[in-house]
Amino acid sequence: MQLPDKVILITGASSGIGKACAQRLYQEGARIVVNYRNDASAANALVDSFGADRAIAVQADASNINDIERLVQATVDKFGRIDTIVANAGLMLMRDVEDTTEDDFAKSFDLNVKGPYFLAQKAVPHMPPGSHVIFISTGVCHHSSVSPKYLLYAATKGAIEQMTRVMAKGLAAKGIIVNAVAPGPTATELFYKGKPEGLVNTIKAWSPFNRLGEPEDIANTVKFLASGDSSWVVGQTVLVNGGIMV
Repeated sequence: MQLPDKVILITGASSGIGKACAQRLYQEGARIVVNYRNDASAANALVDSFGADRAIAVQADASNINDIERLVQATVDKFGRIDTIVANAGLMLMRDVEDTTEDDFAKSFDLNVKGPYFLAQKAVPHMPPGSHVIFISTGVCHHSSVSPKYLLYAATKGAIEQMTRVMAKGLAAKGIIVNAVAPGPTATELFYKGKPEGLVNTIKAWSPFNRLGEPEDIANTVKFLASGDSSWVVGQTVLVNGGIMV
């Protein structure tokens, strides 16, 4: 096991990529904090599968600073420290410049940018040297053909990638390593929602492997970035997309 007894806090961990990360990191010996916003049953079921000695579920709105502080404190109260944060919770509103409301903008930046920013701020005092901050970006930021409706989402994830670059320089002084993962199309419930089969097949064909990514593909990369094997990978956005964006 590469992560024995490491304490890993994952936002939005009750489903999709966050859940896959929790399961993969648990397999490597980590102790897991499963953050969720609404789905208590899924979060508690995940914790039950891990065991109460190695996992805890914490309800918190990952866009709200007071909730973030409570989430961090619950982690420290349970496990005494934080070795890795995975800022996975996110919102993808399909909006172009003409369709975006002020409320859309605020909600998207609050969850996708403000939340990860202040999660790092609140967690850092409890993170020993050798700890990791892992942000989640998107392959949309690297695709040469992007629908205008991805504008708002891409803007938030562009901010994440710049945070990764600059925060990595600052936190290196504390021995904390910062990176990001940018998934391509990934077979989650969120991805499939509203997409007809023909569109899904077209997106599969974008990859030379003719398939979508699986949440486990992303989780394997997060596992690498949370381990000591990635100690010289700093300030990078790692694209995980099966060759769609190269």
